[in-house]
Amino acid sequence: MGSETILVTGATGQLGRHVALSAGSSQDNWIFTSSSGLDITDKGAVNRFFDSHRIDVVVNCAAYTNVEGAEDDMPTARRVNAIAPGYIAEACARHDTAMIHISTDYVFDGKECRPYVEDDPIAPLSAYGLSKAEGEQAVTASGCRHIVIRTSWLYSLFGNNFVKTMLRLTGERDTLGVVFDQVGTPTYAGDLADAIVHMIERRMHRNLSGLFHYSDEGVCSWFDFAHRIAALAGHTGCRITPCRSCQYPTKAVRPCFSVLDKSKFKECTGLAIPHWSDSLDKMLRASV
Repeated sequence: MGSETILVTGATGQLGRHVALSAGSSQDNWIFTSSSGLDITDKGAVNRFFDSHRIDVVVNCAAYTNVEGAEDDMPTARRVNAIAPGYIAEACARHDTAMIHISTDYVFDGKECRPYVEDDPIAPLSAYGLSKAEGEQAVTASGCRHIVIRTSWLYSLFGNNFVKTMLRLTGERDTLGVVFDQVGTPTYAGDLADAIVHMIERRMHRNLSGLFHYSDEGVCSWFDFAHRIAALAGHTGCRITPCRSCQYPTKAVRPCFSVLDKSKFKECTGLAIPHWSDSLDKMLRASV
C-alpha cells in the first residue's frame, strides 16, 4: 500500500498521546503537533503547513474540552472546536487529504431511551456540545474526504478526566456524592486510539466516509463508574453515595442519556470493542 504521512493535531492531549503510543510500530510517517507547533485557529498557519507538507491523513484530536469553562468562554470553545476544524477541513479538501475528526456524545440532548445512531437529530444542551456540533458541520460542509467519530466519557492516565479526579477524591475523602441520573459509556482513550490507527493502517479512510460512533461497550451512570474506579483502586474507605444532578448544580447541562450505538462502526471496520470495565481495569493495573 505504500507509506503515508499522517498529521495528528492536539498531540499533547489524552487522545493524541495515546495515538502516538498506538502508532509506535507503524510504518507510516506520523507528525504530531500541538498548539505551540501549529496553531489550528490561525487559518494562514494551517494553509502554510499544508503547502509545505504532503499530508495524506489528518487526525484532529485537538479540542477545547472544558465543559464548564465553555459556558463562560464560548468564543474560545467555538474557535477551537468549530472554526479550527473548518480551516483544517478546507485545507484537506484543497490538497485531497482525508480527515478523521473527533466529536462527542454531547451533541445529543439525552432525551432518547435507546442508544443513539449516527443519523439521529442533534440538539446540544451546552456551549461545549454546540461548539462540537458546529465543528462536525464545518468538516462535513468542506467537501473533504472525512470520517467524524463521536465518542463519549473519554479518560486515560493523561490530562484531566473523571477517572483521575475520582482516584484522587476517593483516596482523600470518607464520603463522596456522585450523580446517578446521567447515563453513558466510559471510553478509554487507548481503545479509541488503537481503533484510529487500525483504520489508518488498513487505509479505511480511502473508502469510508461520514459519521461514526465509537465508545467502549456497556452502559453505566457516573455513580457506577466512580464506584468501579474506587473498587479497583482499593479505596474502600470512601463511601460513594448516589445523588441527582439537581443536587450537584453545574453551569453546563449534560444529557441524561448519551449511550452511542456502535453497530455501524463495527460493521464497517470489523473491530471488536472492549467493555468499559475491562478497559478501566486494564488501564489501572498497567499504572501500578
